[in-house]
Amino acid sequence: MQKLIHFLSDPWPWYVAGPLIGLMIPTLLFVINKDLGISSSFRHMCAMTRLKKISFFDYDWREYVWNLNFVFGIFLSGIIVSLFFPNPEEINLSENFIAWLQEMGVSDIKGFLPGDIFQWSFLNSPRTLIILIGGGFFIGFGSRYAGGCTSGHAIMGLSQLSIGSLIAVIGFFIGGLIVSWFLLPFILTL
Repeated sequence: MQKLIHFLSDPWPWYVAGPLIGLMIPTLLFVINKDLGISSSFRHMCAMTRLKKISFFDYDWREYVWNLNFVFGIFLSGIIVSLFFPNPEEINLSENFIAWLQEMGVSDIKGFLPGDIFQWSFLNSPRTLIILIGGGFFIGFGSRYAGGCTSGHAIMGLSQLSIGSLIAVIGFFIGGLIVSWFLLPFILTL
């Protein structure tokens, strides 16, 4: 049992994880005739609350129960992993990235959630609340405006050779580069 836990807690190599993710697409398409996506699940949850006065939520959400179960499975597996698989003390980061983090004032680089960045006390900061609420708004708005989230476009849309998904994925990468190279350093120095 200890060997199994050790095997499952180590990051899987790309040549194992990538094909497993890739095999989800034909499985969803051929077995249950569904598209992979997460962002629309919030819409389904709102439709469950009977917000029929808003036409966007006026549809039969029951045909999307599989999607809600998928999202619940993601949430549940996150809880299981956090309970049974400890946060590793060290993760493999490049020396350049560690130096860059230290330039930004991040000295605690242990595990997946460094204490200098992820602390409950940060929620007391107006800056953090603005970033969380603003980021949540942009992610929600962007995924609805783009017609899907990163997983839906990058995994499902690209596998179907969708030009719209290709444009969306390019936009996601450009946005990520802008945030990580320009916005994040600015936020960390405030």
